[in-house]
Amino acid sequence: MAKESSQGRHGPEPHRVVVIVDENSNPFELGCATEVFGLRRPELGRDLYDFRLCSPEPRTLMRDGFFTLTGVAGLEAADEADTLIVPNRPDVEVPRRPAVLDAVRRAHARGARLLGFCSGAFTLAEAGVLDGRRATAHWQWADEFRTRFPSVRLEPDVLFVDDGDILTAAGSAAALDLGLHVVRRDHGAEVANSVSRRLVFAAHRDGGQRQFVERPMPDLPDESLAPVLAWAQERLDAPLTVADLAARAAVSPATLHRRFQAQLGTTPLTWLTRERLALACRLIERGESRFELVARRSGLGTAANLRTLMRRETGITPSAYKRRFGHRHTSSPAGV
Repeated sequence: MAKESSQGRHGPEPHRVVVIVDENSNPFELGCATEVFGLRRPELGRDLYDFRLCSPEPRTLMRDGFFTLTGVAGLEAADEADTLIVPNRPDVEVPRRPAVLDAVRRAHARGARLLGFCSGAFTLAEAGVLDGRRATAHWQWADEFRTRFPSVRLEPDVLFVDDGDILTAAGSAAALDLGLHVVRRDHGAEVANSVSRRLVFAAHRDGGQRQFVERPMPDLPDESLAPVLAWAQERLDAPLTVADLAARAAVSPATLHRRFQAQLGTTPLTWLTRERLALACRLIERGESRFELVARRSGLGTAANLRTLMRRETGITPSAYKRRFGHRHTSSPAGV
Protein backbone atom coordinates (compact mmCIF):
# COMPACT_ATOMS: atom_id res chain seq x y z
CA MET A 1 0.00 0.00 0.00
CA ALA A 2 1.12 3.54 -0.58
CA LYS A 3 2.83 5.11 2.38
CA GLU A 4 1.86 8.48 3.79
CA SER A 5 3.97 10.51 1.40
CA SER A 6 1.66 12.68 -0.67
CA GLN A 7 0.22 15.93 0.56
CA GLY A 8 -3.45 16.08 1.48
CA ARG A 9 -6.05 18.72 1.07
CA HIS A 10 -5.81 19.67 4.76
CA GLY A 11 -2.24 21.01 4.47
CA PRO A 12 0.69 18.78 5.48
CA GLU A 13 -1.48 15.73 6.15
CA PRO A 14 -1.64 13.13 3.39
CA HIS A 15 -4.89 12.71 1.48
CA ARG A 16 -6.07 9.38 2.76
CA VAL A 17 -8.16 7.03 0.61
CA VAL A 18 -9.73 4.18 2.57
CA VAL A 19 -11.65 1.25 1.07
CA ILE A 20 -14.13 -0.64 3.24
CA VAL A 21 -14.11 -4.32 2.30
CA ASP A 22 -17.02 -6.37 3.61
CA GLU A 23 -18.24 -9.93 3.15
CA ASN A 24 -18.83 -10.91 -0.51
CA SER A 25 -17.19 -7.74 -1.85
CA ASN A 26 -16.21 -7.77 -5.52
CA PRO A 27 -12.44 -8.23 -5.99
CA PHE A 28 -12.39 -6.50 -9.39
CA GLU A 29 -13.44 -3.09 -8.08
CA LEU A 30 -11.09 -3.55 -5.12
CA GLY A 31 -8.30 -4.11 -7.64
CA CYS A 32 -9.34 -0.98 -9.55
CA ALA A 33 -9.15 1.13 -6.39
CA THR A 34 -5.75 -0.32 -5.54
CA GLU A 35 -4.36 0.28 -9.04
CA VAL A 36 -5.53 3.89 -9.19
CA PHE A 37 -5.05 5.08 -5.61
CA GLY A 38 -2.72 2.60 -3.93
CA LEU A 39 0.37 2.17 -6.10
CA ARG A 40 3.60 4.10 -5.74
CA ARG A 41 4.28 6.55 -8.56
CA PRO A 42 8.05 6.69 -9.16
CA GLU A 43 7.37 8.01 -12.65
CA LEU A 44 5.83 11.10 -11.02
CA GLY A 45 8.46 11.43 -8.32
CA ARG A 46 5.81 11.28 -5.59
CA ASP A 47 2.89 9.23 -4.34
CA LEU A 48 -0.56 10.66 -4.93
CA TYR A 49 -2.47 9.20 -1.98
CA ASP A 50 -2.12 7.40 1.31
CA PHE A 51 -4.17 4.26 0.66
CA ARG A 52 -5.41 1.56 2.97
CA LEU A 53 -8.02 -1.17 3.28
CA CYS A 54 -10.24 -1.79 6.27
CA SER A 55 -12.86 -4.32 7.20
CA PRO A 56 -15.31 -4.87 10.06
CA GLU A 57 -13.96 -8.40 10.54
CA PRO A 58 -10.41 -9.83 10.84
CA ARG A 59 -11.17 -12.30 8.04
CA THR A 60 -13.33 -11.24 5.09
CA LEU A 61 -14.61 -13.80 2.61
CA MET A 62 -14.64 -12.17 -0.82
CA ARG A 63 -17.21 -12.71 -3.57
CA ASP A 64 -18.35 -16.32 -4.00
CA GLY A 65 -15.61 -17.47 -1.64
CA PHE A 66 -12.85 -16.78 -4.19
CA PHE A 67 -10.42 -15.92 -1.40
CA THR A 68 -10.26 -14.61 2.15
CA LEU A 69 -8.82 -11.17 2.91
CA THR A 70 -6.84 -10.80 6.14
CA GLY A 71 -4.28 -8.44 7.61
CA VAL A 72 -6.11 -5.17 6.93
CA ALA A 73 -7.10 -2.40 9.34
CA GLY A 74 -10.27 -2.49 11.38
CA LEU A 75 -13.34 -0.48 10.48
CA GLU A 76 -12.15 2.40 12.66
CA ALA A 77 -9.73 3.32 9.85
CA ALA A 78 -12.74 4.61 7.89
CA ASP A 79 -13.03 7.43 10.43
CA GLU A 80 -9.68 8.80 9.20
CA ALA A 81 -10.54 8.79 5.49
CA ASP A 82 -10.56 11.92 3.36
CA THR A 83 -12.02 9.76 0.57
CA LEU A 84 -14.00 6.68 1.55
CA ILE A 85 -14.79 3.95 -0.99
CA VAL A 86 -17.77 1.92 0.19
CA PRO A 87 -18.29 -1.86 -0.22
CA ASN A 88 -19.91 -3.25 -3.34
CA ARG A 89 -21.25 -6.78 -3.63
CA PRO A 90 -23.39 -8.70 -6.16
CA ASP A 91 -26.09 -9.77 -3.69
CA VAL A 92 -27.68 -6.33 -3.60
CA GLU A 93 -30.77 -7.64 -1.83
CA VAL A 94 -28.75 -8.44 1.32
CA PRO A 95 -28.85 -5.59 3.86
CA ARG A 96 -25.50 -3.95 4.50
CA ARG A 97 -23.86 -4.39 7.88
CA PRO A 98 -25.10 -1.68 10.32
CA ALA A 99 -21.54 -0.90 11.45
CA VAL A 100 -20.54 -0.23 7.83
CA LEU A 101 -23.55 2.02 7.24
CA ASP A 102 -22.72 3.95 10.42
CA ALA A 103 -19.13 4.43 9.20
CA VAL A 104 -20.43 5.79 5.90
CA ARG A 105 -22.78 8.19 7.69
CA ARG A 106 -19.99 9.45 9.96
CA ALA A 107 -17.70 10.02 6.99
CA HIS A 108 -20.40 11.97 5.17
CA ALA A 109 -21.22 14.04 8.24
CA ARG A 110 -17.62 15.17 8.66
CA GLY A 111 -17.28 16.11 4.96
CA ALA A 112 -15.32 13.18 3.56
CA ARG A 113 -15.68 12.40 -0.13
CA LEU A 114 -17.61 9.17 -0.77
CA LEU A 115 -17.15 6.81 -3.74
CA GLY A 116 -19.33 3.88 -4.73
CA PHE A 117 -18.31 1.48 -7.51
CA CYS A 118 -20.93 -0.67 -9.25
CA SER A 119 -23.37 -1.88 -6.57
CA GLY A 120 -21.67 0.43 -4.07
CA ALA A 121 -24.54 2.84 -4.80
CA PHE A 122 -26.77 0.46 -2.81
CA THR A 123 -24.50 0.88 0.22
CA LEU A 124 -24.60 4.67 -0.07
CA ALA A 125 -28.37 4.70 -0.57
CA GLU A 126 -28.96 2.34 2.34
CA ALA A 127 -26.88 4.66 4.52
CA GLY A 128 -29.26 7.46 3.55
CA VAL A 129 -26.62 9.78 2.10
CA LEU A 130 -28.01 9.66 -1.46
CA ASP A 131 -31.50 10.99 -0.73
CA GLY A 132 -32.26 13.68 -3.30
CA ARG A 133 -28.85 13.21 -4.91
CA ARG A 134 -27.71 12.05 -8.36
CA ALA A 135 -26.15 8.60 -8.67
CA THR A 136 -25.61 5.67 -11.00
CA ALA A 137 -25.23 1.92 -10.63
CA HIS A 138 -24.79 -1.12 -12.85
CA TRP A 139 -27.55 -1.15 -15.47
CA GLN A 140 -28.73 -4.65 -14.52
CA TRP A 141 -29.81 -3.42 -11.07
CA ALA A 142 -31.40 -0.15 -12.18
CA ASP A 143 -35.00 -1.29 -11.71
CA GLU A 144 -34.36 -2.76 -8.28
CA PHE A 145 -32.48 0.35 -7.22
CA ARG A 146 -35.33 2.64 -8.28
CA THR A 147 -37.85 0.48 -6.45
CA ARG A 148 -35.90 0.44 -3.20
CA PHE A 149 -34.59 4.01 -3.27
CA PRO A 150 -37.12 6.23 -5.07
CA SER A 151 -35.71 9.42 -3.51
CA VAL A 152 -32.37 8.96 -5.33
CA ARG A 153 -32.06 10.53 -8.79
CA LEU A 154 -30.71 7.47 -10.58
CA GLU A 155 -28.96 7.98 -13.94
CA PRO A 156 -28.74 4.38 -15.20
CA ASP A 157 -27.21 4.96 -18.64
CA VAL A 158 -23.97 6.75 -17.73
CA LEU A 159 -20.51 5.52 -16.76
CA PHE A 160 -20.26 7.58 -13.59
CA VAL A 161 -21.84 10.49 -11.76
CA ASP A 162 -19.85 13.21 -9.99
CA ASP A 163 -22.24 14.88 -7.54
CA GLY A 164 -19.57 16.81 -5.69
CA ASP A 165 -18.79 14.98 -2.46
CA ILE A 166 -20.49 11.74 -3.53
CA LEU A 167 -19.39 9.97 -6.72
CA THR A 168 -20.76 6.71 -8.11
CA ALA A 169 -19.66 4.48 -10.98
CA ALA A 170 -21.54 1.94 -13.06
CA GLY A 171 -20.46 -1.67 -13.45
CA SER A 172 -16.96 -3.10 -13.44
CA ALA A 173 -14.58 -1.14 -15.71
CA ALA A 174 -16.41 2.12 -15.01
CA ALA A 175 -14.62 2.01 -11.63
CA LEU A 176 -11.42 2.80 -13.52
CA ASP A 177 -13.14 5.66 -15.33
CA LEU A 178 -14.32 7.16 -12.06
CA GLY A 179 -10.96 6.58 -10.38
CA LEU A 180 -9.13 8.41 -13.15
CA HIS A 181 -11.72 11.17 -13.00
CA VAL A 182 -10.95 11.61 -9.31
CA VAL A 183 -7.21 11.72 -10.01
CA ARG A 184 -7.85 14.32 -12.73
CA ARG A 185 -9.99 16.35 -10.36
CA ASP A 186 -7.36 16.17 -7.60
CA HIS A 187 -4.13 16.43 -9.58
CA GLY A 188 -4.96 17.59 -13.12
CA ALA A 189 -5.08 16.03 -16.57
CA GLU A 190 -1.34 15.46 -16.96
CA VAL A 191 -1.08 13.31 -13.82
CA ALA A 192 -4.28 11.45 -14.72
CA ASN A 193 -2.82 10.71 -18.16
CA SER A 194 0.31 9.29 -16.53
CA VAL A 195 -1.79 7.02 -14.31
CA SER A 196 -3.87 5.88 -17.30
CA ARG A 197 -0.75 5.09 -19.36
CA ARG A 198 0.50 2.82 -16.59
CA LEU A 199 -2.93 1.16 -16.54
CA VAL A 200 -2.92 0.90 -20.36
CA PHE A 201 -6.42 2.34 -20.17
CA ALA A 202 -8.20 5.21 -21.90
CA ALA A 203 -7.16 8.45 -20.25
CA HIS A 204 -10.64 9.92 -20.31
CA ARG A 205 -14.06 8.47 -21.00
CA ASP A 206 -16.60 11.08 -20.09
CA GLY A 207 -18.96 10.12 -17.30
CA GLY A 208 -21.96 10.90 -19.47
CA GLN A 209 -21.15 8.14 -21.94
CA ARG A 210 -23.54 5.23 -22.07
CA GLN A 211 -22.70 2.21 -19.91
CA PHE A 212 -22.85 -0.14 -22.88
CA VAL A 213 -23.60 0.01 -26.59
CA GLU A 214 -25.13 -2.62 -28.79
CA ARG A 215 -22.58 -3.79 -31.36
CA PRO A 216 -23.99 -6.13 -33.99
CA MET A 217 -21.58 -7.72 -36.41
CA PRO A 218 -20.58 -5.03 -38.92
CA ASP A 219 -21.55 -5.27 -42.56
CA LEU A 220 -18.19 -3.80 -43.54
CA PRO A 221 -14.88 -5.47 -42.69
CA ASP A 222 -13.56 -2.52 -40.64
CA GLU A 223 -15.53 0.39 -39.22
CA SER A 224 -13.14 1.21 -36.38
CA LEU A 225 -12.86 4.89 -35.50
CA ALA A 226 -9.31 4.47 -34.21
CA PRO A 227 -7.55 5.77 -37.36
CA VAL A 228 -9.65 8.91 -37.65
CA LEU A 229 -9.41 9.57 -33.89
CA ALA A 230 -5.61 9.33 -34.00
CA TRP A 231 -5.52 11.57 -37.08
CA ALA A 232 -7.68 14.22 -35.37
CA GLN A 233 -5.70 14.12 -32.12
CA GLU A 234 -2.58 15.13 -34.05
CA ARG A 235 -4.41 18.14 -35.56
CA LEU A 236 -6.44 19.57 -32.70
CA ASP A 237 -5.01 23.04 -33.34
CA ALA A 238 -6.42 23.01 -36.87
CA PRO A 239 -9.96 24.20 -37.65
CA LEU A 240 -11.31 20.65 -37.85
CA THR A 241 -15.01 20.11 -38.37
CA VAL A 242 -17.25 17.06 -38.27
CA ALA A 243 -17.23 17.19 -42.06
CA ASP A 244 -13.41 16.97 -42.01
CA LEU A 245 -13.57 13.89 -39.77
CA ALA A 246 -16.17 12.30 -42.04
CA ALA A 247 -14.05 13.00 -45.12
CA ARG A 248 -11.00 11.46 -43.45
CA ALA A 249 -13.04 8.36 -42.60
CA ALA A 250 -14.45 8.32 -46.16
CA VAL A 251 -18.04 8.28 -44.93
CA SER A 252 -20.90 10.75 -44.80
CA PRO A 253 -21.33 12.94 -41.67
CA ALA A 254 -24.49 10.99 -40.86
CA THR A 255 -22.62 7.66 -41.00
CA LEU A 256 -19.79 9.09 -38.89
CA HIS A 257 -22.34 10.25 -36.32
CA ARG A 258 -23.86 6.77 -36.13
CA ARG A 259 -20.44 5.17 -35.68
CA PHE A 260 -19.49 7.59 -32.89
CA GLN A 261 -22.73 6.82 -31.09
CA ALA A 262 -22.28 3.07 -31.55
CA GLN A 263 -18.58 2.88 -30.62
CA LEU A 264 -18.07 5.78 -28.20
CA GLY A 265 -21.56 6.65 -27.00
CA THR A 266 -21.11 10.31 -27.92
CA THR A 267 -21.20 12.64 -30.94
CA PRO A 268 -18.23 13.65 -33.13
CA LEU A 269 -18.52 17.30 -32.09
CA THR A 270 -18.68 16.49 -28.39
CA TRP A 271 -15.67 14.18 -28.68
CA LEU A 272 -13.68 16.81 -30.60
CA THR A 273 -14.50 19.55 -28.10
CA ARG A 274 -13.48 17.41 -25.12
CA GLU A 275 -10.22 16.37 -26.77
CA ARG A 276 -9.41 20.04 -27.37
CA LEU A 277 -10.26 20.95 -23.81
CA ALA A 278 -8.06 18.11 -22.50
CA LEU A 279 -5.18 19.46 -24.60
CA ALA A 280 -5.80 22.96 -23.25
CA CYS A 281 -5.63 21.63 -19.69
CA ARG A 282 -2.32 19.89 -20.40
CA LEU A 283 -0.86 23.08 -21.89
CA ILE A 284 -1.85 25.05 -18.79
CA GLU A 285 -0.40 22.37 -16.50
CA ARG A 286 2.89 22.58 -18.40
CA GLY A 287 3.15 26.28 -17.58
CA GLU A 288 1.52 28.12 -20.49
CA SER A 289 -0.26 31.14 -18.98
CA ARG A 290 -1.20 32.96 -22.19
CA PHE A 291 -4.76 31.77 -22.51
CA GLU A 292 -5.26 33.16 -26.01
CA LEU A 293 -2.31 31.01 -27.11
CA VAL A 294 -3.70 28.00 -25.22
CA ALA A 295 -7.02 28.47 -26.99
CA ARG A 296 -5.39 28.68 -30.44
CA ARG A 297 -3.05 25.72 -29.89
CA SER A 298 -5.90 23.54 -28.67
CA GLY A 299 -8.28 24.55 -31.45
CA LEU A 300 -10.72 26.32 -29.13
CA GLY A 301 -10.26 29.64 -30.91
CA THR A 302 -10.44 32.34 -28.26
CA ALA A 303 -9.72 32.76 -24.58
CA ALA A 304 -13.40 33.53 -24.05
CA ASN A 305 -14.40 30.17 -25.56
CA LEU A 306 -11.73 28.42 -23.49
CA ARG A 307 -13.08 30.07 -20.36
CA THR A 308 -16.67 29.09 -21.13
CA LEU A 309 -15.85 25.46 -21.89
CA MET A 310 -13.51 25.04 -18.94
CA ARG A 311 -16.05 26.41 -16.50
CA ARG A 312 -18.69 24.10 -17.97
CA GLU A 313 -16.54 20.95 -17.90
CA THR A 314 -14.33 21.47 -14.82
CA GLY A 315 -16.28 24.04 -12.80
CA ILE A 316 -13.35 26.48 -12.61
CA THR A 317 -11.78 29.16 -14.79
CA PRO A 318 -8.47 28.79 -16.67
CA SER A 319 -6.82 31.09 -14.12
CA ALA A 320 -8.04 28.95 -11.22
CA TYR A 321 -6.98 25.80 -13.07
CA LYS A 322 -3.49 27.27 -13.54
CA ARG A 323 -3.21 28.11 -9.84
CA ARG A 324 -4.28 24.61 -8.88
CA PHE A 325 -2.45 22.48 -11.42
CA GLY A 326 -0.04 24.71 -13.34
CA HIS A 327 3.62 23.99 -14.03
CA ARG A 328 4.04 20.41 -12.74
CA HIS A 329 1.70 20.91 -9.80
CA THR A 330 2.85 18.93 -6.76
CA SER A 331 0.66 20.14 -3.91
CA SER A 332 -2.50 18.78 -2.40
CA PRO A 333 -5.54 17.23 -4.07
CA ALA A 334 -8.36 19.63 -4.72
CA GLY A 335 -10.80 20.04 -1.91
CA VAL A 336 -14.17 18.41 -2.25
